Amino acid sequence: MNLPYAAGGAATIMLFAGCTTVFYKNQADKHVYEILQKVEEDIFGKSTDFSIDTPYSGKKPEEITDQNILSDRSPTAEKIVLPIDEAVDYAIAHSREYQSERESLYLAALNLTGERHDFFPQFFAGTRATGTRLEDGERRGTVNSNIGVTQALLTGADIGISIANDLLRYYTGDPRKSAASAISMNLFQPLLRGAGRKIAGEQLKQAHRNVFYAIRDYSHFQSTFAVDIVIEYYRLLQDKDVIYNQYANYVSRKQDADYLRARSVDRANLEQVASSEQEELRAKNSYINSIANFRDSLNRFKTTLGMPQTVDLRLDDSELTKLRDAGLIPLDLGTAGSFRIALENRLPLLNELDRYEDQKRQVALAADRLKADLNIIGDASLENDEGPTEYEKFDFNNVRASVGVQLNLPLDRLRERNQYRATLINFESAIRRLGLTFDQLRNQIDQDLRELRRLRLSYEITKSAVAIAENRVVGNRLRFQAGTLRLNELTDSQDDLIEEQNQVTAELVSYLAARLRFLAYLGILASDKEVFWLEEDAITIDLPERRPEPNEIVTENFEATDDLPTPEEIFAD
Repeated sequence: MNLPYAAGGAATIMLFAGCTTVFYKNQADKHVYEILQKVEEDIFGKSTDFSIDTPYSGKKPEEITDQNILSDRSPTAEKIVLPIDEAVDYAIAHSREYQSERESLYLAALNLTGERHDFFPQFFAGTRATGTRLEDGERRGTVNSNIGVTQALLTGADIGISIANDLLRYYTGDPRKSAASAISMNLFQPLLRGAGRKIAGEQLKQAHRNVFYAIRDYSHFQSTFAVDIVIEYYRLLQDKDVIYNQYANYVSRKQDADYLRARSVDRANLEQVASSEQEELRAKNSYINSIANFRDSLNRFKTTLGMPQTVDLRLDDSELTKLRDAGLIPLDLGTAGSFRIALENRLPLLNELDRYEDQKRQVALAADRLKADLNIIGDASLENDEGPTEYEKFDFNNVRASVGVQLNLPLDRLRERNQYRATLINFESAIRRLGLTFDQLRNQIDQDLRELRRLRLSYEITKSAVAIAENRVVGNRLRFQAGTLRLNELTDSQDDLIEEQNQVTAELVSYLAARLRFLAYLGILASDKEVFWLEEDAITIDLPERRPEPNEIVTENFEATDDLPTPEEIFAD
């Protein structure tokens, strides 16, 4: 046996086997991150740092036990005060949902590396050694080795070159041996079906476009995720505000009950005392329920952030004060202007438009499959009997070559015909879906703008109602203590005050949520800007000048005391 040659083959095997899993992981990351950086620059003109690594990424799976995960989710209880901006940053770093979105983007780019690889040279090498005992007692050994490269071209062609070595040696009897080497090349080039860059490169093109879609979806998710965290934070502050209001109500009801109990010795009757005590208990129960609701919401918020439940999370109450000071941040947009903005900036819509173009290409691909198969095939080979590694002794005058044309007529294309017809139907369905998308976009914009106007009016009205309710409670308490007002009238006014106080905070937060979500829906919210939720100019474009639209009654500038439009004005021709 040719021991040096066998040793060389074994060394080659060991070389490739020696590539560690860390090497492959790092190579995949390098290629994926390069793709994402390039595509992000193509879309947005800039790129950002991106990584899917977590604290577990550097460890082997067998090193991570369920107890490790339990320990990570059960840190020593600590108190953390998070303002809104830090809550957003914490969620970006720890949220499970955010990490899943990162991984989805990574996988889209990873798939592209596979499609690209198909159009790069594909090297292969292998060797096989066997020992055989024949019936006459002879023993022989064989070593077969080959090395080569193949490549697919965007023309639809496949080419390949290989070198094969065969060594046979007998160890008993006549110690004869034989050795041969061969170089071969082959070519396959379609001329009709499957030919051309548009057909052969379709999977590569689609994989590349899928990365574009994934980056747009990820960018849109980043904006909506940040908005959701901000709004959930404010909802928690709203729940805290309810607790304070409910406690103030409980203290007031308790004072009323104490006052009536003190008067029961002379003027107040026992029925009024019992009624006041019942109201006190109801207020106490409402206060306790508001605490429980807040704690449940806080635990859900910690889950959203990716924070262990054992952490004692505290909110920054000053954030609600800042929101009240900012008031209702204006947004002067109409339906037509918002629709034009969305057509240019709403990333999910841009993906829908591009996917419509994908569906168009599917028709052309299905039509290509109806064509005849007309292919050029060729091969060439050169053999050498001097030895498995005697490459310099090849006689290139003895090359064997052939070239030909292969034709398969499209006599049976029923399945291809059915596929083509189905693709046409799918394309018409895509036309309807895109039309529906445009209709839903206009409808959603209309709804969102109406909601913004309604919330603005409702907030202004509710603020006025709070002032009225406060004066009413003060007056009713004086009349009640003077004995000219019944207890139920006082409690009714107190209930109204609590309702209006809770409502005014709810309207303020709801308006903020509607405004931020509308800007994110249009694709123009600058969510990477500091304190974007309170800044009027946290918008990525210059808003067009507002123009009156047909049949529109503008209501966002109404004051609570203004006259409203009559039904006749609303439905006027």
